[in-house]
Amino acid sequence: MPEIPEMETYRTLLSQRIVRRPITAAVVEREKSINVPVDTFRRSVEGRAIATISRRAKHLLFHLDDGGVLLLHLMLGGWMFYGTEREKPDRTTQVVLSFGERSLYFIGLRLGYLHLLTSGEAEKRLAELGPEPLAPDFTEERMTRLLKSRRTVLKPTMTDQKTIAGIGNCYADEICFDAGILPTRKIGSLAEEEFAKLYRSMRNVLREAIRFGGYMENPLFPGDALTGGFDSRCAVYDRGGEPCVRCGGPLVQEELASRKVFYCTRCQR
Repeated sequence: MPEIPEMETYRTLLSQRIVRRPITAAVVEREKSINVPVDTFRRSVEGRAIATISRRAKHLLFHLDDGGVLLLHLMLGGWMFYGTEREKPDRTTQVVLSFGERSLYFIGLRLGYLHLLTSGEAEKRLAELGPEPLAPDFTEERMTRLLKSRRTVLKPTMTDQKTIAGIGNCYADEICFDAGILPTRKIGSLAEEEFAKLYRSMRNVLREAIRFGGYMENPLFPGDALTGGFDSRCAVYDRGGEPCVRCGGPLVQEELASRKVFYCTRCQR
């Protein structure tokens, strides 16, 4: 599932390509992927331009020039492609927004959605999300207080969107490895210096992942050399049984709270 780095990569690359360009056509192949009747959706977005694109947690917000918002959550298996009909992957699309000869194809929205909302509705929808981990006001002290208020295990807490927004399975494991802390630890067992390590690793790992385009490998457009560049840099995620990049020992893959978890028993305590 796309997390902060993947959605930031989409935001940056799409802002360079579709902002201020009018939507010339909207096609909905799967009505369940939107929240209004197809005719209403088409009338509301065709002819409108995208003024800006922003991100909140794992969501992208396409802000239309009339004040409306298209709220996107790709969920598990969702991704996007921008290009011509000839260039697009041979995959089923659920929604297509055209900008002249090129279109933005929304692929794999079986669980995800693209909802048409007012700005107030979008704000209300996102109101229960936790703080952004890279926000300037999300300090080490604030993160420590937030985590200490939870009497739970580390990884499920880090991936709880109401606690900290935008971190999921991949980056929770990568952050814990970078900090040298087992993701299976009870939060109450963490020492003060471990909270400090966790905070530094959270900022460093997410920033590095954004710089390298996240871990999802499907290119956004032909010639896209950024998207998915972090996949080969993942130290533990989806590498169960492979040698640890630090110690060479086999990485562990288990299940924790119905999620896969990856870690090194030698490098993480």
